[in-house]
Amino acid sequence: MTYRILSVAAFSALFFASSCSQKPAETKEPLITPFQSSYQILTLTNAKGVRMQVTTLGARVMNLWVPDKNGTLVDIVLGFDTPEEYLGSAEPFLGTAIGRYGNRIAKGKFELDGKTYSLPINNGQNTLHGGPGGFHNVNWTVVESDDSHVVFQYLSKDGEEGFPGNLTVKMSYFLTEENEFKITYEAETDQATPVNLTHHSFFNLNGEGVGDILDHELQLVASKYTPVDSTLIPFGTNDPVAGTPMDFTKAKAIGKDISETTEQLTFGGGFDHNWVLDKKKEGELELAATVFAPQTGIGMEVWTTEPGIQFYSGNFLDGSIKGKGGKPYNYRAALCLETQHFPDSPNQPAFPSTILKPGEKYAQTCTYKFSVR
Repeated sequence: MTYRILSVAAFSALFFASSCSQKPAETKEPLITPFQSSYQILTLTNAKGVRMQVTTLGARVMNLWVPDKNGTLVDIVLGFDTPEEYLGSAEPFLGTAIGRYGNRIAKGKFELDGKTYSLPINNGQNTLHGGPGGFHNVNWTVVESDDSHVVFQYLSKDGEEGFPGNLTVKMSYFLTEENEFKITYEAETDQATPVNLTHHSFFNLNGEGVGDILDHELQLVASKYTPVDSTLIPFGTNDPVAGTPMDFTKAKAIGKDISETTEQLTFGGGFDHNWVLDKKKEGELELAATVFAPQTGIGMEVWTTEPGIQFYSGNFLDGSIKGKGGKPYNYRAALCLETQHFPDSPNQPAFPSTILKPGEKYAQTCTYKFSVR
C-alpha cells in the first residue's frame, strides 16, 4: 500500500472538502509579460510585495522575489531572462516541473506487470528526471489563473519517453499571503505506470548569482538517507545519518562537512542524495527542511506530503551557464530541495511504491515558505 495514491472516493472527498472550505478564486486572464515568445510568462503577486514569474515551458519558475531582513526584495532562484534560454541539453533543470519520474532510474529500465520498459538515457548510464523529453521540455497548458495562482495541465501520451499509459497531470502553483509558494499535483492514468513528480528550483537565499550557498544553514527532518553507488543509484537501504556528514538533524552550515573525504560525498561530488523523512503520518503535509541565510536573514521552510527529499548542493554548476543579466552560475551557486519518492523505486521493491494504476488518483503537496529573522 502506498501513501501517495488515493482511491477515487478518498480523493474526491479530500478535494471536495478543500473546495468547500474556501471561496473559489475568480479566474482571470493570465498576466502575461510583453515579451514576444511562443511560451506564456505569468506573474503572481501577493499584498506583501512577494512576486514570482512562471512560464509554460516546463511550468518553470523564472524568478521569485522575497524580502530580506532590510525589506529589500531579493530574487532567490536561478534562471534565465527568456523562456527560450531554458532549451538545450546543458541547462540543468532550472526551476522546472519534473516528470514522469523525478530523480534516476537505473540503466533506463524497469519491469512492470511482466514487461520490461526501456527509457532514453541522459545521465551516464541512467535516466534522470524523466529523460531528455521529460516534463521540463514540454509546453504546459494554462487552464486557470489569476494574480495569485496558476493551474497547469499536460497530457503525457502512452509511450512518451518510454513510459506506459496516457498520464493526465494537473499542477497548481499558489503564492499565498503567508509568503508561501505552494504546489499541488494531481495525476490519472489509463495504464499502470511509475509516477514521481517534483519541483526543481535552484535556491540561493543570498540572491541568484551571488556567491555560493555554503554559508546557508540547513536542517532536515530525517534521521536516515538512501546511500548510492558511483552512478548515484541507491543500494536499496535506509542508513542512519548519525555520525556521518549526512547528518542534518540539527541545523548546520552546508559547507561544514561538504569537503569530507567519504565515499558518499565523493560519489555525489558533495551532497546529492535522498533523505528519508521522519514522517509522523504517511501522506500528511509535514515540515521536511529549513534553510537560513545569515547574510540576508531570509529563511525557507519546505513542507511535503512525500516520504523523501533530495538535497543537491549545486556540485555540477561550473560557471559555464550564464543566467539572468549574463551572471555566471558558479560552483555550488545554489541548492535544490526536491520533495519526492525515492530514486529508482521501480527497481527497488523495499522502497515505497511509485506505481499509479487506472482508477487511482495521484495527489501530493509541496510548500516553500519564506520568512526573515
